[in-house]
Amino acid sequence: MERETSRVEAFSDGVFAIALTLLILGIQVPSLDSFATNDKLYHAIINLWPSYFAFLMSFLAVLIMWINHHGFFKYLRKISSFFLFANGFLLLMVTFLNFPTAVLAKYIETPAFNIASAFYCGTMVLVSVAYNLLWYSAAYKRRLVKDEITDNLIFRIRNAYWFGFFIYLFAFVISFVLPMVGLLICISLWVFWVILSYGGVQGENIRRR
Repeated sequence: MERETSRVEAFSDGVFAIALTLLILGIQVPSLDSFATNDKLYHAIINLWPSYFAFLMSFLAVLIMWINHHGFFKYLRKISSFFLFANGFLLLMVTFLNFPTAVLAKYIETPAFNIASAFYCGTMVLVSVAYNLLWYSAAYKRRLVKDEITDNLIFRIRNAYWFGFFIYLFAFVISFVLPMVGLLICISLWVFWVILSYGGVQGENIRRR
């Protein structure tokens, strides 16, 4: 069973790595003529700040997703077909995040910023749905989790995922009116996911054999 979970985790790690790598493609080399001066190139590079911002935001988001996903597998004793499809849906959303990132970078300085922000935050809502579905597929009636995992830990993680979902949903709604506030709410959740340390929580809640 351990080999089975390791294969799924290794495959997932590969997808996360590709998604992180593809994010850089959203930053395009400035297109200047052959007579471009140092000053023009300097300003062209500086003017790409929306792309830098979107890249950094999404890179950190995907990195934290990977850290949580990696910790997730510490609790599993086996996998199921339902789990594989739930994990596939999560990986789908992780790779899709590249597109709303590019849209956000392109329209952050335009009147269409509201929709670009809502599109990005809406994608994070779907990512949250994917994590909730993944945890449900593993923890419902303790289907796939290890015996030493306590019910208290299962409830804590479930509640954390639900909390994240509602906050992302709030960020999505408010983005239509206050786009930067919506993005900042999404960013603030990074701190929450980092605090939700699987290692720390695991040490407090796993039963001693």
